[in-house]
Amino acid sequence: MKIAVLTGGGDCPGLNAVIRAVVRRGEQQGLEVMGVREGWRGLMDPPLHERLTRELTSGILHLGGTILGTSRTNPFKKPGGPETVQKNLKDLNVGAVVAIGGEDTLGVATKLHSLGVNVVGVPKTIDNDLSGTDLTFGFDTAVQIATDAIDRLHSTAESHNRVIVCEVMGRHAGWIATYSGIAGGADVILIPEKPVEIDKVCAHISRRHKSRDVNFSIVVVAEGAKLGGGETKVTEKLDEFGHIRLGGIGQQLAELIEKKTGFETRATVLGHIQRGGTPTAFDRVLATRFGVHAADMVAKKEWGKMAALRGNAILSVPLAEATARLKTVDDPFFSVAEVFFG
Repeated sequence: MKIAVLTGGGDCPGLNAVIRAVVRRGEQQGLEVMGVREGWRGLMDPPLHERLTRELTSGILHLGGTILGTSRTNPFKKPGGPETVQKNLKDLNVGAVVAIGGEDTLGVATKLHSLGVNVVGVPKTIDNDLSGTDLTFGFDTAVQIATDAIDRLHSTAESHNRVIVCEVMGRHAGWIATYSGIAGGADVILIPEKPVEIDKVCAHISRRHKSRDVNFSIVVVAEGAKLGGGETKVTEKLDEFGHIRLGGIGQQLAELIEKKTGFETRATVLGHIQRGGTPTAFDRVLATRFGVHAADMVAKKEWGKMAALRGNAILSVPLAEATARLKTVDDPFFSVAEVFFG
């Protein structure tokens, strides 16, 4: 059987490890693997594809990004898009698709499966907000990058007697902010799941600076945290999945904190730095396990399912379950972070 593998949505450390594992395990299963370029766009007209072999995917385990390229193309937003995808798969003699992506990419996979396309999924998002799996690859790398940055911000904040606001990724879920904030010893962590109460934040910072022998503070905020009227937007323009570009909450917070407390405050935005570069050992192993399991799901014809980490086991779970709702930071977990806000 010929199978197609694609990577959609934002790039993420560990994508190449999945591709490599699908190819290696697929060859053992007697599968011919075709790489689709630029996500779902590669299955539109004209289809963009190439043969993937053991030799072509050798040496990519440690590389960031994706050798296949990616896009945020949504076939269901194009006239005749789903039909075009189905036709091209048939013309290319592709028997199944391995879709590697997050909420949007796997949402498309779920809809195509309902139309009769043989699809299996691999969960990918640095935000760690996909239901059905305990962790997604790329998250550990993003947290490590953010934690390293927070460690560095501590020394410069202390040297200049400043408050520094560090803006990290997280549109709807504050997992990166919470994990990196705890690991980096942040004094305040702000996430999309909880409205920002700026007066409380400023009161805490003022109390901290006055009651202790400290003259600096670190605030970690997720890009999707809501201040006043809601999300802070870079533009009102929507992508094909209905998302706006977020950004600016860090600078907005820094200005408010300085105005309300009188403490010199600066903002740092990590942005795409969190997505790039070499994946951690944990993410390489998790991505590899997901890729091997995806090829096994194809061999077993477990269509409409996704590889998922449950405890320490890799299982197959329904795609519909994984895309039904976002996995957000719950109160019991965030309460651990709040211990250190006082």
